[in-house]
Amino acid sequence: MAEKDRFVSPAGFRLYRLSSAPGSYSLFCRFRSWLQREAAMAKVARQQQQDSSVIKKIENVRMLDRYNAKKTSAGTLYLTATHLIFFDTENNKESWVLLMHIGNVEKLPITTTGCPILIRCKTFLSVTFVIPKERDSHNIFTSLLVLCQPAKIEDLYCFLYKSNSDKISKSAGWDSFNLEKEYKRMNVPNESWSLTTLNQDYQLCDTYPKFLFVPSSVSTSILVGSSKFRSKERLPVLTYLHSNKASICRCAQPLSGFNARCMEDEQLLTCILYTNPGSEYMYVVDTRPKINAMANRATGKGYENENFYDNIKFNFLGIENIHVMRNSLSKVVDLCEQRNLSMSQFIGGLDSSGWLRHIKTILDTSAFICQAVNVGKSVVVHCSDGWDRTAQVCSLASLMLDPYYRTLQGFQALIEKDWLAFGHKFSDRCGHIAGDSKEVSPVFTQFIEATWQLTMIQPTTFEFNERFLLILHDHVTSCQFGTFIGNCEKERGDLKLKDRTFSFWGYVEEHKKEFLNPLYSAQIETMRPDLSPQNIRFWRGMYCRFENGVHPREHIYDILLATSEQTKSLDDHVKFLQKRLSYFKRKITDGADMVKNSLFSKETCIEPMSYNKEDNIIQSMNETFDNLTVMEPKLDEAHKVAIEWKSLRDPVSCECSTDSSTKKYHCWKCGNVFCTRCIDMNVSLPGHLSQDPVPVCHGCRKIVTRSSTESS
Repeated sequence: MAEKDRFVSPAGFRLYRLSSAPGSYSLFCRFRSWLQREAAMAKVARQQQQDSSVIKKIENVRMLDRYNAKKTSAGTLYLTATHLIFFDTENNKESWVLLMHIGNVEKLPITTTGCPILIRCKTFLSVTFVIPKERDSHNIFTSLLVLCQPAKIEDLYCFLYKSNSDKISKSAGWDSFNLEKEYKRMNVPNESWSLTTLNQDYQLCDTYPKFLFVPSSVSTSILVGSSKFRSKERLPVLTYLHSNKASICRCAQPLSGFNARCMEDEQLLTCILYTNPGSEYMYVVDTRPKINAMANRATGKGYENENFYDNIKFNFLGIENIHVMRNSLSKVVDLCEQRNLSMSQFIGGLDSSGWLRHIKTILDTSAFICQAVNVGKSVVVHCSDGWDRTAQVCSLASLMLDPYYRTLQGFQALIEKDWLAFGHKFSDRCGHIAGDSKEVSPVFTQFIEATWQLTMIQPTTFEFNERFLLILHDHVTSCQFGTFIGNCEKERGDLKLKDRTFSFWGYVEEHKKEFLNPLYSAQIETMRPDLSPQNIRFWRGMYCRFENGVHPREHIYDILLATSEQTKSLDDHVKFLQKRLSYFKRKITDGADMVKNSLFSKETCIEPMSYNKEDNIIQSMNETFDNLTVMEPKLDEAHKVAIEWKSLRDPVSCECSTDSSTKKYHCWKCGNVFCTRCIDMNVSLPGHLSQDPVPVCHGCRKIVTRSSTESS
């Protein structure tokens, strides 16, 4: 039976056309579609069984398009302990919403068609489901309110999550970073900086890491006295040392009130100044607006009195607090959800939100610190408690100064050091569990966006791409991995996350190829980005990535990588064809030489050619071409390589009907687009000269395997 008369179904059954009678193929297509739907439903059931039993199943639910109310999808809504799953039966597609990603659930007014529920996610996805019955709608609403924000941290998704891939072990990624090794990379400890063991059991400051590096000249009494004078006991310690001995230290605001002072704190800052002998002064950067710092003096906090600190220059750089940032982002989200905006409305709304001004202020502050350190001046940075704005500008300044932090591995080290080890309150700021909503703020989102802004200004200086930043942002709030759970190092240690959960960095290492920037060139040491207002852009890829529906748009880096891979495949195939042509040319030349020698041999020239000699020449020519055919087999289906690759922007749903929001890959043989599950094998293509293993789909792998078996 011909290959075109066979079809492999998603369930693994091989189907055959029963006859060539009119209508039989139409019947076959309907049967194939039915099997695909059944396979998709089976997949949903398997996932539900893996996550937990289904809490609720509702038929005849409609999912509304975000920008077109008349465009709807009808299907079945499943609520499990970890996901909200909508299965579109007509189009055979699934839409998955992780419950931990849900930031807000709202019941809209009842309509004639049902009871709408609006779900807003921390990934900036907004989706509306219209449920036929009010009772079912209320049950879904109340269940989502409970499940999207557990009361206890032990109920988070990371403690339930089990990887579908055997390639990623639970221990992968947890040991990829070591704080002491990171400081050793910066040549610390040395004659000026040393490790103190005072915080070994988190006794000095419970939100700091256990390993702290301080000036070698300071005594224990100075460190203890300074910690008591700083908010949350967060005393000045080293976070980055540049090659010119200029440093960045971080701390919290002093408990100075209106006129209090601390001799130990003053001595500690003097010792930090002396670690850089090439400079006569250093900077203390207060990232807050000065009016905010002055207001804190009434509560016994405040800022350093210039009269008490020698050879130090103080700067207030005006980054607003977490409440202003939360309201600003809320305005951006509301703006992006509006339909049919005019240009002036969008520009005006974006300007009134103040979001891009805040991003620019963070970048300007980081650039100031970077420039100061680059010219040999040390900087001490603080905000209020030293775990929000301080983390932003210290990490961004280090990113500009050190090219290592602009690699994938270095960026991981930067986050581990300045955010995780030094106690950014991820669980509070991201709203992982039920608590005070006023503690939630997009501090880490701003850091990711500021990094993205730098990648746009100097795109060749970063090893990672936009997809990595988006995946990082989404998994900070997904709670799928234990990496970002908890508010400090001590809390993560008490939860034993390393033993109980998967690491995000293990996932990154397994999918590293997806996150590489094809334009990367490690040539620039210190960045000097042009932070002019016209260079600060609205990040459409973050805030409007779901503008075409529930599934996000493809990224430009994915298009570039696909184009690069297609070019590589075609180059390899051209080399294969050139080799075959050279072989044929050589054989034809050899045959022609043999005929020439036979025709113009000495005997042939003297005597007229006999019939026997002519027969011998023809026989020799036939043997030549017979040998050519035997030594170089004919091309078959397995040798074909896709000339055109399908566009990633409009991928066809895989037979497994997996969630189309996952990254798609091209099969190098047929050029079609598939998900990870359908293209998880790499094989050598007969049509490639290099014979390097490349990604292929299941169907093409069978063709290649069958061809190699027959040839052997």
